[in-house]
Amino acid sequence: MVASPDSKYMSPQEYLQWEARQEIKYEYIDGEVFAMTGGTLPHNDIALNLASALKSHLRGSGCRVNMADGKVGITENGPFHYPDVVVSCDERDQQAIQFLQYPCLIVEVLSPSTEAYDRGAKFTRYRRIETLQEYVLIDAEKIGLDCFRLNDRGLWELHPYEAGDEVHLTSVDFHFPISLLYENVQFPM
Repeated sequence: MVASPDSKYMSPQEYLQWEARQEIKYEYIDGEVFAMTGGTLPHNDIALNLASALKSHLRGSGCRVNMADGKVGITENGPFHYPDVVVSCDERDQQAIQFLQYPCLIVEVLSPSTEAYDRGAKFTRYRRIETLQEYVLIDAEKIGLDCFRLNDRGLWELHPYEAGDEVHLTSVDFHFPISLLYENVQFPM
């Protein structure tokens, strides 16, 4: 994520109109826009593997699975982020065109340059979404996944998974071997 060089304050409505005309994606935080940088092939492969499996698992359920271009609004006035994979089973998102606002599951594939941000400030913002039940962080450099799950006391609990584990995403009742995420993925040397 890189700040736009010609930064000036934009209202949420100005951002949504402006970004629709841009060639690249921009996240919107507190009136500023930030260019989304490209990821690696392993990053893309991991996100695609999960999104494909979720799409198949949720077919006919009324849930939406989006990736890469699926923008999420923390509120209708932002901030706006682009998670790697997002699932919404809320009927209020079924007709959404510009962004989803009621996801139950958000997934980020980690990059060395964004890991601290994804675990920190971005997660802090995502936790403001009342419908969010799980936030998943997937390692793109080795087999591993951290699932933060909202418990019945309103606290976020960490459920880590590693090589050989079966992952259970309770928000969409999906069980799968962690190896599914890494199918055809080449790790950096």
